[in-house]
Amino acid sequence: MRQPDIEIYIKDATRNAVSAWLGEILGEDCEWQQKGRVSRCVCAGIPLVWFEQAVGKWHSLLLESATTPWADDTACAQAAAAQLGVNVRCAPGSWQEADGDANADQWLQISPDASVETVTWHTS
Repeated sequence: MRQPDIEIYIKDATRNAVSAWLGEILGEDCEWQQKGRVSRCVCAGIPLVWFEQAVGKWHSLLLESATTPWADDTACAQAAAAQLGVNVRCAPGSWQEADGDANADQWLQISPDASVETVTWHTS
């Protein structure tokens, strides 16, 4: 099932590197508008949000569309980790506030070598 949006957390990558990767995948350059630590753009019809150091050294990338090249957060995180050569985290499945806090701190961490591990990550 395709997720309504994609959110991943990227460590040790710049917005420029992420932008180049997305531009290659989406076939269009991303022209960011920055306000503080948050940058926004629309690339190939997909609204993107980059939140620098959203959680410690981890940057958030949000793709606000169900029409991305990836069906879910995990697929996007795997592609980002492989292309950018950094660790990427994402929720293990679609999570909404109505789901409660029981599994809110369980995340997948994908390494550049494609290994995946479940980590407990307190983001708040």
